[in-house]
Amino acid sequence: MNTFAKLSAQTKQNLGVLFTAGLLFWASLASLLPILPLYVKSIGAPDDQLGIVMGSFAIGLLLFRPQAGKMADQQGRKIVLLIGISVATLAPVCHLLTQSIPILMIVRAFHGISIAAFTTAYSSLVVDIAPPENRGELIGYMSLVNPIGMALGPAIGGYLQELTTYAPVFVMSSLLGMISMTCAMFVKAPAVKHQSQERSSENVFWRLLLSDRIRIPTLTMLLVGIAFGAIATFVPLHIKESNIGLNSGLFYTAAAITSFITRFVSGKASDRYGRGRFISIGLLSYAIALIVLSVANSAPWFLLAGALEGLGGGTFLPIMIALVADRCQPHERGRIFGLFVGGFDLGIAIAGPILGSVANAIGYRGLYAVAAMVAFSALIVFMTLSSKSVAHSFRFALGYGKDPYAIPKDEFLIKA
Repeated sequence: MNTFAKLSAQTKQNLGVLFTAGLLFWASLASLLPILPLYVKSIGAPDDQLGIVMGSFAIGLLLFRPQAGKMADQQGRKIVLLIGISVATLAPVCHLLTQSIPILMIVRAFHGISIAAFTTAYSSLVVDIAPPENRGELIGYMSLVNPIGMALGPAIGGYLQELTTYAPVFVMSSLLGMISMTCAMFVKAPAVKHQSQERSSENVFWRLLLSDRIRIPTLTMLLVGIAFGAIATFVPLHIKESNIGLNSGLFYTAAAITSFITRFVSGKASDRYGRGRFISIGLLSYAIALIVLSVANSAPWFLLAGALEGLGGGTFLPIMIALVADRCQPHERGRIFGLFVGGFDLGIAIAGPILGSVANAIGYRGLYAVAAMVAFSALIVFMTLSSKSVAHSFRFALGYGKDPYAIPKDEFLIKA
């Protein structure tokens, strides 16, 4: 925490307002996690349709993510941040206006725009503000909005639904979004130097996607997105089918607690010991969590799986953001973040319909066994392809080699 002591009072205040807006944003989204699958199921959707409805969230993510990155680079991070929070405020109320599966798919796709815009702008803002030598540490601290919001939101949403009905949870989610919007109004986005306009946005997309520095992080995020989609969509139903009397919101709370603790130390440690080993630890934790879910038959086992999933997310996600931040210039940061996190979005989109069919065929336990294999595949990809050769990739993934794609710190062009 000594890093914060070195920042100016204005920078601390700016980070504090941004942190509060982020915390409320994630609490808004997370409050719906334990009730949405049950809500969709309650209006008559079978598992395959449930997977499609939940996976539709990623359609909005995929369609808007490239535009969000471009807007963040060209029109500023703050306007993209406000777009994301506005959608998070409106979408929960829209859920209450229909019980039609096709319309719910549209609402979920609309809701997906919120994360596409918010996460692109929020990550870019944090990296813009953070000193390069302390980037991993500050990203770790500022990413705490996710586990804290994920701890508060599901617990409150789950218990509120048990005490009342679904409607108050949707209304509460919308109110949290409104308060987040108020805080975001006061965020001051640093100015970033721009380069001249690219000739073709399509050429830029493929050039970035196929570049060595971005391709493997994007593929790794795709595989993790599939694994995460299994957790976000089917855990409440798996718990309910197991008939163990556990509030499914507590699964996400357990995940949030370990994610919080992990992010507090992993970012700073990655600045000192390298990004690779922490990304590998996160991927391994994801895989083990899914194995535990495939055999869980009691509340302690489900909570253990949640804790392991939180360890994975708290280690993998912020350090992967730091890794990609190391590899890009400020003028391209929004587009690159939009692209590589888009891999995660695509994974979630694939997970819903595909894993829903898997659940119909072999049940939830079989589903999580399949998802565990996907997570192990992500680990293998990262450990063998993340650097210029298999041998160097393996060393880098274990923390014994430098990142050859990282841009030297003195080449970052940020206007004060």
